Amino acid sequence: MAGPVVTRTAAVLLFAAASTATPTQRANADFVYDLSSRLIAITTAFAGTQVLLYGAVPKDSGQIAMIVRGPSRDITVRRKSRVGPLWINTQALEFRDVPSFYAVASSVPLNELAGPAARSRHELGADDLRLTPLGGAGLSAEEIDSFRTALIRNQQRTGLFSTVAGNVTFLGDTLFRTRIVFPANSPPGDYQVQVLQFADGEVVGAQTSKLEIAKMGIEAELYDFSLARPVLYGLSAILIALAAGWAANLAFRRA
Repeated sequence: MAGPVVTRTAAVLLFAAASTATPTQRANADFVYDLSSRLIAITTAFAGTQVLLYGAVPKDSGQIAMIVRGPSRDITVRRKSRVGPLWINTQALEFRDVPSFYAVASSVPLNELAGPAARSRHELGADDLRLTPLGGAGLSAEEIDSFRTALIRNQQRTGLFSTVAGNVTFLGDTLFRTRIVFPANSPPGDYQVQVLQFADGEVVGAQTSKLEIAKMGIEAELYDFSLARPVLYGLSAILIALAAGWAANLAFRRA
């Protein structure tokens, strides 16, 4: 009997903690969740990190999915073609408001969680992201789709898009958890963390909260300096590189 008592007690504590945590946008959600951290500091020693997402849901009330999006930005995808002996960029297509980071996790495989229409509606999985091309005049639907595929592949290669959905694990009948992995190249900014509750293939509850990734210490000072004075920052970088090269050359001569 100790196991169920511990589970129920943990669930009660989680509900109480969530009620006093940072406000979260809710939409008829029959569950609560929280994050182990809502601020990730990027310092000179930052090599990536993980954040624990945990929560509780009433028994037998459906499945859980999580989506994390980084700040949006426009991304240009370029295609190289061979022109004579050289490979050069011959085509380019820009996509608007692409999430700079995207991760998804679910308590069951995505194709079991919901049908194609629901997955597309809620953008569950990188293949269901709505990526809007800017321009594209003269390109066929197949060519635009190939640029879209290349964009997703490039983001996955750098670790900024999930290659496969992560797992949301249930601990007993009510408690759930998953881990969000942020690589070292995660861009700073406000991240949206959305948790969806599914029943019979449809969303029956949703909550959204924010997580921030921010540069701290000398990393932040250099970043701000590069934005405020880009020319001076560039000259400084060149001078530092020249000084480092001169010092290395001098050391080798003495050796």
